[in-house]
Amino acid sequence: MNRIELQIDLNYEISEPGVDFVFNIHAAQTPSQTLSAETLVLGQSIEPKMHTDPVTGNRYMRLRALPGVLALSYAVVVDLMHHRDDPAQLEEVPICHLPPEVMGYIYPSRYCQSDRLTTLATDELGKLGHGYSRVQAIRDWVNGHVTFRSNSSNSNTSAIDTLIERVGVCRDFAHLMIALCRAVNIPARFATGTDYGADPALGPPDFQAYVEVYLGERWYIFDPSGTAIPMGFVRFGTGRDAADVAFATIFGGVRSRAPVIRAWAAEDASRGIVLPHHCQEALSTDSGMKSGTELPAEHSATPNGGSSRA
Repeated sequence: MNRIELQIDLNYEISEPGVDFVFNIHAAQTPSQTLSAETLVLGQSIEPKMHTDPVTGNRYMRLRALPGVLALSYAVVVDLMHHRDDPAQLEEVPICHLPPEVMGYIYPSRYCQSDRLTTLATDELGKLGHGYSRVQAIRDWVNGHVTFRSNSSNSNTSAIDTLIERVGVCRDFAHLMIALCRAVNIPARFATGTDYGADPALGPPDFQAYVEVYLGERWYIFDPSGTAIPMGFVRFGTGRDAADVAFATIFGGVRSRAPVIRAWAAEDASRGIVLPHHCQEALSTDSGMKSGTELPAEHSATPNGGSSRA
């Protein structure tokens, strides 16, 4: 088991007459990711509304902030119980056998234009043996053809843009890997977390985008940017691409500061708690149900889409 203590601090200056937010910064509650000591502190006297998506398990928080300063602090202790598999035993799932909940992740989406990458994916990856090894080859191809560079892209950068420019941040690596997987009919989804274990030379701790690919009967974790330690990823949300799981969707005028993120890993051998580390096994925090769903922990109002995304 891995235990991550996480704290996220966000600060905004709110313009008149106020601003609506939808946040996706709460750690997901799944059978493999349990939460304790969860706290939320808001700098304004406002009541947030929480909603957990019944299919993805994504936890969204809606609130309307008043003009002035909005400070938000979220903290949680997360215990990760990864399902581990021998990569050589994991096969791709034929389209005809995919659960209905997984089918949406083989289609093109806003940032992952897989329909435009079919020829490239077939030429570069189509002849490889199917299974986990082919997904790993896609991950390695993206990692080898794109250079990580902070502030090299923006919220409009797509997989095609990244393929052309050959630079990006973790979000861009994830979009390109997802698009290539879908181009060869492998379901892949965008996941958000924090960059535990990232080299400090890359900048201060930040949110992390990574990839989950459906093999066998589970979603398995891949980090195409290679900047962090996948075993230490705390899942916030999953979706077709970044448009589904922005950490903040903002309706109105704001000035924002860079997020301040802290993540500490605990170690207690007597209780089976070890530090996250790189390993050769395939890792998953998915429940492994054939339907591809996970049971959520709470229900409330459904959030709307947004005009600007962070």
